[in-house]
Amino acid sequence: MAGRRRTTPDHSAQSGPQAAPAGSLLPADYDLAELYGAGGRDEDDEDLDDTAVLVPPIELPSEQELTAAALAVPLLAHALKLARWSAPHRVVDEFGDLVEADRGPAARLVGLAPEEGDVPEEAVVEALRAWSLACDLDLVELGTTRAGEHVAVPMEEAADAEGGDPAVVLDLWLTAAGIVRELAVEADSLDLDGESAEGAGEEDDDGERGLAEVEEAGEAAAEILDEALQVLYELTAFAEPGEETVPLGVLAALLVVPDGEEPDEAMLGEITDLMVMLDPMLADLAELGVVEHRPIDPDLFEEEDAEDTGDAAAPAAVPDTGTEEDTGRFGLVRLTPLGQYGVREWLLADGYDAPLIGDLARGDAAALLRGLAESANVIPDREITVWLALREPADAARDLLDAARGRDAYGPVRRMHCELGLSLLGAAADPALIEVVDDPELGGLARETLRGHGADVAAPERPVALWRTVDGIAAVLLATRGDAAQLRPLVADLPVTDNPASYFGELWRVPHPFTVQVLETVGELHLDRQVAKEARKAAFKARSQQGQG
Repeated sequence: MAGRRRTTPDHSAQSGPQAAPAGSLLPADYDLAELYGAGGRDEDDEDLDDTAVLVPPIELPSEQELTAAALAVPLLAHALKLARWSAPHRVVDEFGDLVEADRGPAARLVGLAPEEGDVPEEAVVEALRAWSLACDLDLVELGTTRAGEHVAVPMEEAADAEGGDPAVVLDLWLTAAGIVRELAVEADSLDLDGESAEGAGEEDDDGERGLAEVEEAGEAAAEILDEALQVLYELTAFAEPGEETVPLGVLAALLVVPDGEEPDEAMLGEITDLMVMLDPMLADLAELGVVEHRPIDPDLFEEEDAEDTGDAAAPAAVPDTGTEEDTGRFGLVRLTPLGQYGVREWLLADGYDAPLIGDLARGDAAALLRGLAESANVIPDREITVWLALREPADAARDLLDAARGRDAYGPVRRMHCELGLSLLGAAADPALIEVVDDPELGGLARETLRGHGADVAAPERPVALWRTVDGIAAVLLATRGDAAQLRPLVADLPVTDNPASYFGELWRVPHPFTVQVLETVGELHLDRQVAKEARKAAFKARSQQGQG
């Protein structure tokens, strides 16, 4: 699976559909930013190295729950039942398919046809698909008897899977999902390029050009599907419970529209084409439970054709105040927990770091804060919440405070995450905070937090308060890699008086390892020229002092 070239998810795309603007019936005619609140990929994403891909952490159900979900997928359940049904062996044709006499009974066995009466043709087709999957998953072994009969013999995996062995079931499901994913891409490439490939074959006796075009189309479709699945993975990771369903237009827009831009007419057309391309592939994946999918309403195309021909009987355009049902006609998709498991396994197989929420919670406070400080793809509040749930509040607070100490490169970020943990604990952390009110590194944090809880504690002394100011800005500077948008509010809120030279005359003397960097940041970002100038002068003095030291 090709990793998506995005370093941050677009949170705005998580919101549900809003009022639909007026327009014709296909998404290309909509202002998707207004309709969905969707952003898109970064314009410079193509230039990012694969190592820049950050996969957000997710929370998966238990192995037992995932196993139950996999066994509930009809196609896999049917394949398992048919494999067991073939015991001790079952005659098949030369291609390994069920013989004619067994096709009706197979459809009845898996509940696709009634016990009595004729077996519908579509039931037979579905039974043969399930049997084909059983063969592809090696749930049955094909061979030939001494008498020359072709037979299928069930393998032990079929019994183990029906018995609910998680390792076996999830491995079978993942293999099946991979097969369906490949078949969905192949079907799309053949459907899109069949005519051009056929024409190319007429010009080239060997048909090489036609084959190359089909292969190229297949690679393109596979890349689009992989990227769409990773977009869904990202959106699901950040979505609130119950808000994981994404309009197909949002999914397409996130793949087409550069971040921060409004889609132009060409982009809107590309969005519609992409939706039409993804729709059948997502339908195939829905059969294995990778996604829940509501397809595009086919009547939309008939309605648009009627409008294009000027048919007076054509339905009216979508009204100014659209409904969720109107939006749903353009398709909806949701990555299931089982789908999250599958996409994560594909990402891991391709060498990407795809963490689970709670991975850091297994260690002590030092490991937790170190992991939060050093890892780019974590969700701190969720990780800390899991960690706290496993511990007694007062002890957890003491451990966090103890692990937050240190003047190394990650110290400010550890203290920032420690403060987050203490805020989640609330007043339960007060006993531990009282113990460190005079600590040179933690005293400012402790006194501020206790006073916020209403405790009768003196405010931090001036040197402690200044050290705390530098430490707080340094934490954001490090955690955001110098993101100006997140630093500007902190810089603007500095308690600089009418005499900035006096304030920075104190600040540059603060014995903090990041004093110089913080002052340089203030000098670069503060909107008041005089303040910025004094901050730069103070940074020069602090750097000179460090050099002398």
